[in-house]
Amino acid sequence: MLNIVLFGPPGAGKGTQAIKLKEEYNLVHLSTGDLLREEIKQETNLGLEAQAYMTKGELVPDEVVIGMIASKLEQNKTVNGFIFDGFPRTTEQAEALDNLLSSHNSSITKMLSLEVDDEELVARIVQRGKDSGREDDKNESVIFNRIITYNKKTSPLKAYYDHQAKYHIVDGIGSMDEVFERLKDKIQN
Repeated sequence: MLNIVLFGPPGAGKGTQAIKLKEEYNLVHLSTGDLLREEIKQETNLGLEAQAYMTKGELVPDEVVIGMIASKLEQNKTVNGFIFDGFPRTTEQAEALDNLLSSHNSSITKMLSLEVDDEELVARIVQRGKDSGREDDKNESVIFNRIITYNKKTSPLKAYYDHQAKYHIVDGIGSMDEVFERLKDKIQN
């Protein structure tokens, strides 16, 4: 089973590349944001629990998110693997994911980290804001803060996966197809 953690700061192109990888390798794309919205829409027990936290403006606890991922693993027992997008974000979440996958006789195959310099990230996000109308993608100081927060909170994950020899840097600059070819190269080698 091919299980990929797709990693990178806001604007690195994770969403775009996840779709391409999903199609290329017949994987299930697990975006935590999408999972939360789907569980809430379906009014599952986990969705209702997540909604209660979100309504109060609180983060959804790791165990609720892990529960949602466990549910998806159960629903997709015969797939080629998964792309984890937006999760894990902390070492504790990575350990919980490892334990969950281990209970399904599986593990993370590779952590692919799309690396893009901060100036390029800001330019991409500002452009995305113009295209999508998302307010949070229009303010450069907010964008820089998101990137700084990402770097602080997620850098320990790089060490976590590097220690397991699963961490792979992928240059995220170039055309979508160029970056995709680099990702495929890291997966196949």
